[in-house]
Amino acid sequence: MDIGDIDPQEWAAAQRRAEVLSKLPERPSGEQIRDAMAALGVGRTTLFRWLKRFRESARTSALAPRRRGPQSGMRPLTPDVLAVVEKHFREFYATRRRPTLTRFWAEVAADCRRQGFPVPSIRRLRRWLDRQDEAELLRRREGKGKSEPIFLATPGSLEASAPLAIVQMDHTKVDVTVVDPITRLPIGRPTLTLAIDVATRMAMGFHLSLDPPSLTAVALCLTHAVMDKTRWLAARGIAAEWPARGIPRVIHVDNGAEFHALAFERACAEHGVDLVYRPPGTPRFGGHIERLIGTMMGAVHLIPGSHFSNIRARGDLDPERQAVMTLRELETYFALEIVGAYHARIHKALGAPPAAVWRARIDEVAVRMPCDVRRFLIDFLPAERRVLQRDGLHLHHIRYWSDELRWLMGRGAEKLTVKYDPRDLSVVFVRVGEGYLEARPADRTRPSIALWEQRAALRALRAAGRRAVDEEQIFSTILAQRALVDEAVRATKAMRRDAARRPRSPPPKTIEVPQAAAPRAADPPLVLPYFEVEEWDD
Repeated sequence: MDIGDIDPQEWAAAQRRAEVLSKLPERPSGEQIRDAMAALGVGRTTLFRWLKRFRESARTSALAPRRRGPQSGMRPLTPDVLAVVEKHFREFYATRRRPTLTRFWAEVAADCRRQGFPVPSIRRLRRWLDRQDEAELLRRREGKGKSEPIFLATPGSLEASAPLAIVQMDHTKVDVTVVDPITRLPIGRPTLTLAIDVATRMAMGFHLSLDPPSLTAVALCLTHAVMDKTRWLAARGIAAEWPARGIPRVIHVDNGAEFHALAFERACAEHGVDLVYRPPGTPRFGGHIERLIGTMMGAVHLIPGSHFSNIRARGDLDPERQAVMTLRELETYFALEIVGAYHARIHKALGAPPAAVWRARIDEVAVRMPCDVRRFLIDFLPAERRVLQRDGLHLHHIRYWSDELRWLMGRGAEKLTVKYDPRDLSVVFVRVGEGYLEARPADRTRPSIALWEQRAALRALRAAGRRAVDEEQIFSTILAQRALVDEAVRATKAMRRDAARRPRSPPPKTIEVPQAAAPRAADPPLVLPYFEVEEWDD
C-alpha cells in the first residue's frame, strides 16, 4: 500500500508504535517488554509480532493497522484452481470476444465443478484479474498497435535545431464531402497531403486530391512546400503572407508505399534531402504532423457537408445532402485557415505564433530554393525505364514520340528514364543528360486520359477476352466508358467522382525548362499539362 493512501488516524497509530518499538534493544529485558506493552496497550504476542514486522521491513507503514480479510498480494487460489483460471483467461477472457466478468466466472466455475475443485467466488476472480497486466490484456484483445498509445511510455520528443531542418509529411482523408464544380453534386471526400516544419510549426504546404495517397500527391505537396507562394495566394484572392519556403534538410515520413518509391528516394537524394522513416506501427513518432492534421480537420467540421470526427458527433446530418464546396473552394478554405488563423495563433509548444517564430529564426539558415520549381516537380513524379524503339517510346500501352528523340536513336538497348503524371498521360518527360525532353502520343488526336482510366480500360478488355491489347482498343474503350459515365453522371456518386478525376481538356500551358544538350540550335519549350504553372512562377 502506498503511504499516501493510509488513513491519517492509522498513520498516527503506526508512528506511535514505531516510536515505542524503535527504543527496544536487540534483546529487551522483561521490564522493557512490560513497559512497551503498557505503552501500546497490547499483549506480549502482539507486541513481538509488531516488533518482528518492524525490524524486517524497517518501515513505519508496516505497523499501520491492517484491515480484516485477505490482504493485498495474498494468493487466493489453489494451484489446481489457478490452472483452470489461467487457461480460461488465455483462451476465453483475453480474446477479441471480450466476455464479461460474470461470463468468465461461469466458465471457470463449470470447469472447476467438472473436475471436483472448489469454485472461487466472483470477488476472488475479480481480485485475481486486477493483478494481471492490463497492457497485455489489451494487446491480446485489440492487437499490438492499439495498446501502445495508452500504455507505452514516450519519453523525449523530436526536436529540430533550425527551420527547414526537419519537415514532416503525411496524408489524411478530409472529413468533408466536396461537389462537382459543374453539376454541384457530391463526388466524395478528398485526400489531404500536408507538410509541417518541426522547428517553427509552420505549415509548409499541402495538396488536395480526389485520388488516394500517391507519389504524385507527395510531389505536388513537396513542390508547394518549397516554392514562393505569393502568386499562388494571389490566384485565390488571399491577401496574406505565407513566408514558409525552401528545400528541407530532412523529410520525416511514415512507411507508406509512396514514400518508399524509388523515384521519391532518388529525387530526395538529387536535391540533398535525407529521408527518415518512422518505426512501423508507431504513429506517435509523427506527432507534429498528426496534431496539425487534427487542427485542420477541426476547422473543416464547420463546413456544410462535414462528416465530423465520428458518427456520434455527426448525429442525423446527411453530409452528402449538405455538401456545397468544390475541391478548389476547399483548397482556398484550407489556405485561409493556415495563413489567417493557424500561423497567427500562439502555438502552445512555442509560446508564440508559428509565423513569428519563422521570421525570427529563418536567418539562422541558408534557405535552399530549387533553380526551377517545375523541374523540381518533374524530378519527384513517378518514373519508368523504357528502351527507345524505332517507332518511339511505349509506356502504359501508349506510343510516345518527339522530334528531339531522333538524336537518341541508335543507342542500342539503353533504357531511358521516363517521368509521367498519372493524372494526365497526354505528355511524358524523358530524362536526357541534365534535362528533360517532352514526348506526346504519336497520334495527336488521342484525348487526354488519366492512368486510372487506362487501367480500367485494360481490365475491361481483358474481361472481354482480348489478350492482344493495342492502343486503339484502349482509347476507344475509354471513350465508350466516358460516354456511359456522362449518361449516368447524375445517377451515382462513384461515376460523378470518376468524371471529376478526368484530366480537363483546355490547351496546355507552355513553360520554359532547361533542355538537355543536343545538336540543335534551340530546344522547344516544355509543356506541362494540368499544372497551375502561372501560380508557381517566382
